[in-house]
Parts: sequence; structure tokens; C-alpha cells
Amino acid sequence: MKLLCCILSLALLFIATAACAAPASLDEASARYLLLRSGFAPTQAQVDALQGQSAAQAVAQLLAEAQLAKSLYPAPDFTGQPPPIPLALLKTQEERQAARQQQLREGLALKSWWMREMIESPTPLAERMTLFWHNHFATSQQKVLRSQAMWRQHQLLRANALGNFKTLLHAVAKDPAMLVYLDGANSRKEAPNENFAREVMELFTLGEASQGGGYSEQDIKQAARAFTGWSVERDDFSFKYRPGFHDDGSKTLLGHSGNFSGDQVLDILLEQPAAARFIAAKLWKEFVSPAPQNEAEKREFASIAQQFQSSGYDIAQVLRALLLSDAFWDAANRGSLIKSPVDLVVGTVRQFGFSYTDAMPFVLKSAQLGENLLMPPNVKGWPGYTEWINATSLLERKRFTEQLFRAVELPGQSMLPGQSMRAQFAADSGGPGSTRQALNLLGREGVVRVAEGMAKISFDPQRWLAPYGGHADREPDDALKARLERTVLASPATQSIAPGTVGVAWLRSLTLDPAYQLK
Repeated sequence: MKLLCCILSLALLFIATAACAAPASLDEASARYLLLRSGFAPTQAQVDALQGQSAAQAVAQLLAEAQLAKSLYPAPDFTGQPPPIPLALLKTQEERQAARQQQLREGLALKSWWMREMIESPTPLAERMTLFWHNHFATSQQKVLRSQAMWRQHQLLRANALGNFKTLLHAVAKDPAMLVYLDGANSRKEAPNENFAREVMELFTLGEASQGGGYSEQDIKQAARAFTGWSVERDDFSFKYRPGFHDDGSKTLLGHSGNFSGDQVLDILLEQPAAARFIAAKLWKEFVSPAPQNEAEKREFASIAQQFQSSGYDIAQVLRALLLSDAFWDAANRGSLIKSPVDLVVGTVRQFGFSYTDAMPFVLKSAQLGENLLMPPNVKGWPGYTEWINATSLLERKRFTEQLFRAVELPGQSMLPGQSMRAQFAADSGGPGSTRQALNLLGREGVVRVAEGMAKISFDPQRWLAPYGGHADREPDDALKARLERTVLASPATQSIAPGTVGVAWLRSLTLDPAYQLK
């Protein structure tokens, strides 16, 4: 609990009232901060490449590269296979159970593919925005089941991650995975299902009604009528409009009346100023700070939200405004956000250049820490910020980096030896989507694969330390300690490291500092 309080105090301490304009020339610290917030923890080479550029130039470059980003690796094999036989057509319970397990195994393959992309992508901003939208339009394979549907939704989010929010919203509303997840596929005029209508207002566009969303229960009921008839083709799981199921009567929504379709309802929602404010606020929390803290930040936020709506919901434009805002560059906001489990896992592997042969161990570790890709806890997604931190997750976060570096200090020991793997994952609830369930799905062969993957994770400390003038078997001098602290931590260290601690052990100790959990 002492460590928990320390981290939360650090995260809140850095929120203050000073303002600072975007730098005309990025120094090492500013370049590192921009890359840490817009992607994952960067390498020194990535930091060096941005030094000397203005913040405006660097942000323009990051956005342009992210908009042109391509996947590094081929799609998982299952994506090219024929659609599976619908569960309803399978004759026995055993066949249906086997089909469900196969779908979840394919989901694990998708998670591993995405984790590898995040670790190795030269355009991490594209990956971060794909992850952001996955959390915003939260959909879980646990209910959708079909791995191919989750793959298609992932590709939809990836293709529109820095495009236009209006385009993305319309596409997600008709996405088969979303239609199944929020029970819209069977919604018909005789009995409109209100789930999607409610969530598209509360979670996807306007925010909670009690917090300025500006809609009523009656608006939700009317919108639900407009979405009737949006369904899914059973054979290939594509979007299917069924006009016979659609309620084509007049509807009244947010002061507008007419024979609205679902698409027209979405446009009406986006006309509301609350929509731009709600999305901009979530992006602010993702990239700047938990929330605007003073009058200057509140005015800046209001201007950015207005620009977002005026642009027609251009995502890249609002992101550019956020990354160049005074609030973003305010020193008081550095270190004010807590790394998500994916941030921690991907950032650690990227920054230190850990080599690996299989991304599955990182998928399982991220899930164990609370961020199970493709399986958010509910339609609200992961709440993030301080919700990432509790006594158990803090212990596991520390254990993750400690195991990575201990394997280097003690050759022959894997990050997580196969014989103790199940015990290490025993902290999980064991419920749907848990890492324990994942190991059970993989079977003996899969467990061996994960254990072997863990054993092959490695790090060359001498190679990493050499550019800084450090050595793996020597204690850093005071100047090097200060530089490494600035390189690894987003804010000053809170714990001292014992004198005589040598290079690789010193790095390990640095990652155990509470400040390592911040960004």
C-alpha cells in the first residue's frame, strides 16, 4: 500500500497551473516526452531523430507517418479461412464447445499478432490510436466469439484510427462484432433493442446524460427504433440491412422529428456540441492529463473541442492541437498519467530492446495486469488512470520488470520458468478471458510454447548501455546515473539505489521505482 500511495501521489503532484508553449526546438527531454506520450517508451535512436526539430515539425511528422502506417506482419492464418459453421448448426454440445474454444484460440493468435505489431512498429502512434479506439468502442470476443469478426473490427479501427470520427462512428455502428456485442443484430420494429442506442449516446458520442449529455430516456427509445433492421448475415458474418425489420415511422430525437434511419440519428448526435467535447475530453485524458485543471487549461480545451467539431471531426487535427497545446507541454503535466499494462509491457520491451521469439507471453502478462486485449471488462472499456493501480497489480508490475532483468543477471533462468508458470498466473480470477483460461485453451502444447517463448526473451545490457558510456558489470558514475534516470523515468526517482549496484542491476532497480509507472 505504501508503494500504491507513492504512485498516486506522484501522479497527482505533477498537475499544477503553469503553462508552457510547444518548444521551437526539441531537446532530448522534450523529444523523449513527446514520443513517450504519443506512442510507447522510445529508443534512444528515436529520441535522437527528433532533437532539433520544432514541436510543430515533429508532431506533423509523427501524424503523417501514422496515417500512412502499414502492418509489419501477415495476418493470422485464421483470417484467410472460410467462415466457421454457425454454432446453431452444430449438432452436439461437444461440437459447440470445441468450436468456442477454437474461436478463442484464434483470438489469442490475433492478440499475439497485435502485440508484436505494437512492440516493433516504426509508427507507434498508429498503434496507440488503434488501442484507444478499441477501448472507446469496447467490444469483447467473449460474447462476439467469432475471431474473424474481431479481426475485421480491428482492421476497421486501424484503418480509421487517425481519419475522421464521423466516418469511424458510422462504420462501427454497422460492424457485425458491435451489432452482436450490443444485441443489435436481432433488433426489430416490434421490439427495438435499446442497448446500442443507449451506449452510442452515453459512451460513444455524448457522455452520460447527468453530466451534460443533453438527452433523455425518450431520446434513447426513439433512436433505438431507427437502428432496427441493422443485422448480420449468418453465413459470412457481414452487415445485413433487413428492411422488413426496420421501423420506418416518424421519430423525435433531440428536438428533431422525421422518419430517421440509423445513419441520420448518428449525424444528429454529432451535431451536438457535447459530442466534440466528450471525444476531445477522452483524447485529452489519453495524451495530456487526467482532466483540464485550471482556467487556462479549460479555455484551451474548449477551443480544441470547438476546432474538432468545426473540422468535421478530423481526428488527426484534434490530435495535433492536443500535442501542441500549452497544457501538453506544461512541465507540471509530465508524469501525470499512469501507464496502462500494455504501455508498461510494450514500452519496456521497446525501450530496452528485449529480443523474443513469441509475443504470447507479453499478451498473457498484459492480461494478468488488467488489460486483456479483445476482452475489455464491459462496454465502458478499461477506465484507466488510477484504476490500473491496486496492491496486486503493483506487485505484478514490479515482478514483470524484475523477472526480465533477473534473467539477464542470472543466465539460464527464463523470465518465467515453465514449471512455475501456472502458479504465477494463479492471481487471476480464472474467469472468462483470464490468463489461466488462456493457458487451459492452449493445452499442453500451447503451454510448452509459452514457456519456451518466455525462456527465449533476452536483453543485451552492454549493448544498451554502451551509447551512454555505461557498462553492464560496473556501477554508473553520478553523471551517468542522472542521465539514465532521465532516460528511463518520466519524473524524478523516489527511491535510492544501493551503492555498488552495477549496470544491469542498476537498470532493473530503476524500473522498480514508482516513477517508472508514470508517463
